[in-house]
Amino acid sequence: MAQSDMRGEQAAVRERTGGAVRASWIAALLANRHARGLGLAALAGVFLALVGAFGTDDAPVVLRFVYWVTVMLAGALGGLLVSILVDRGGWFDDRPVVQGVLIAVALTVPLTLVIWAITTALFGRAQPHLTDLRYYAGPVFIITSAMTALNYLAQKAPAETHAAPAGAAPPRFLERLPAKLRGAEIFAVEAEDHYLRLHTSKGRDLILMRLSDAVAELEGLEGARVHRSWWVARAAVAEARRGDGRATLTLTDGAQVPVSRAYAKALRASGWI
Repeated sequence: MAQSDMRGEQAAVRERTGGAVRASWIAALLANRHARGLGLAALAGVFLALVGAFGTDDAPVVLRFVYWVTVMLAGALGGLLVSILVDRGGWFDDRPVVQGVLIAVALTVPLTLVIWAITTALFGRAQPHLTDLRYYAGPVFIITSAMTALNYLAQKAPAETHAAPAGAAPPRFLERLPAKLRGAEIFAVEAEDHYLRLHTSKGRDLILMRLSDAVAELEGLEGARVHRSWWVARAAVAEARRGDGRATLTLTDGAQVPVSRAYAKALRASGWI
């Protein structure tokens, strides 16, 4: 009987652990804006194939699916590269509309060439003509602008984490704390290049990790991403100030945290500022 009970407990532990791993993997995927962008592009490709957009309705269904999903994923990968370049300097953190327009414009020319080549290979004649490019620029710009807007809307709201119910396992992120910070209260997590600076009740330290991955593992602590480089625990906010069109959070350890305008409206609605 004891062995049977033990096997049952082990099976239950495996089931809970497996479920937690799957949930964590899904949360990390959804928190990653690049993975989210590729997913949106694939879904848009399926939709465009189903409706036979831009005169492709006469083509076989399978060919339409191959064409549109390939084209949309190519555009998403191009957008990923361009957005990384645009994001690198952090110049447009508070001007997401300007950032989106730049990405759409920068993508239109190379994507027009790529889509012209793919279209010619699947639907075109044996000897393509460069003069056909003029028919592609407009639709490419329209789709690129629409996808950029969708990605902007998908990441407009700050990534929030929520307090765990009583008796729940502690957040996975706590396992990553350096030895000197174990048992500390986390105030904030700040991105610095490829590292994260941890702000805690026992001091500060750096760990190697991406902020998007950290936010997924911080589920269980009430907090939110308030800037592209900051996640803040709600209980750690001592003061919120607004001025000159910007908001700043002061944490209990004295750290000053900027609030991105892209997140400010949602944070105000939630009572953060």
